[in-house]
Amino acid sequence: MDNNIENNQMDSNIDKSKKDILILAIETSCDETAAAVVKNGREVLSNVISSQIDLHTLYGGVVPEIASRKHIEKINQVITQALDMAKASLEDIDAIGVTYGPGLVGALLVGVSAAKALAYASNKPLVGVHHIEGHISANYIENKELEPPFICMVVSGGHTHLVIVKDYGKYEVIGRTRDDAAGEAFDKVARAIGLGYPGGPKIDKLSKEGNPKAIEFPRAAVEGAPFDFSFSGLKSAVLNHINMCEMKNIEIVPADIAASFQSAVVDSLTGRAFNACKQYSCNKLAIAGGVASNSAIREAFSKMSVDRNIEFYYPSPVFCTDNAAMIGVAAYYEYINGTRHGLDLNAIPNLKLGERI
Repeated sequence: MDNNIENNQMDSNIDKSKKDILILAIETSCDETAAAVVKNGREVLSNVISSQIDLHTLYGGVVPEIASRKHIEKINQVITQALDMAKASLEDIDAIGVTYGPGLVGALLVGVSAAKALAYASNKPLVGVHHIEGHISANYIENKELEPPFICMVVSGGHTHLVIVKDYGKYEVIGRTRDDAAGEAFDKVARAIGLGYPGGPKIDKLSKEGNPKAIEFPRAAVEGAPFDFSFSGLKSAVLNHINMCEMKNIEIVPADIAASFQSAVVDSLTGRAFNACKQYSCNKLAIAGGVASNSAIREAFSKMSVDRNIEFYYPSPVFCTDNAAMIGVAAYYEYINGTRHGLDLNAIPNLKLGERI
């Protein structure tokens, strides 16, 4: 039996007389255990996040087995808290939304299993959500006027995508990283200059004390793919610079390295995003993902948007990092367009954006 109804086919089971639609959403793709209640795809009634950052900092990065165990410990607690904060019960909920990929398979399984159990026990529809679709949908929460089509730059620890949002739930990926994601590069460079984990916020803070033009790091281009990214060479250039300084007994200035590295990332992201807007004649641009909370990235995108007369959208930092509110927004639009999943829904760690099961 097909567990997924096509997006353009409205579900006859939706109660047309009901004014508001409430989605209970669950997110456990990495190291945040999160649950939220979202009304009508734009209003967040609750958004509960249990972070594991302090725990994984001890190991210099996320340990998948530990993340999975912590999700199991916290999942029921955050779901209950999300419902309580929203002053809602399971009876009030119209559908259960959950991230089923991409992500860490063990972590995803905790959320998917919890969502399936709730859907079965309450006889509510189950809606699986792509994690990147959630990040893109975070822009709808505070930008009530934003509607597709638009171009979105997704930058996170595991993904760097340039996406045309054609409609709700309809995406075309026109650019992606060929190696490291931007967030991954931030973490590796932060580790190299002694900042530790998580790297993104620490580089953002330190770079304010440095000179972004102190070191000329490369801005890689991918031949034949003008909207694709590559950050592996940039990361290697940083490591080579540090090694060279150590061999020649040259002072290493972490703030200058951080600022120069960050400047290279910003140039790579903004250049491709605004070139895409020009090529596809699109005057609306959004950013999303954990790295989208970086102050230098936001400032550069904001300035270039004004210079090029492009409408620029971005979520607040709390909606940039992993959270369930964004999953609830994406699940709402999937729900009203007829997407349903059965109790055989499984975690798909390498799920591609736009892929359906």
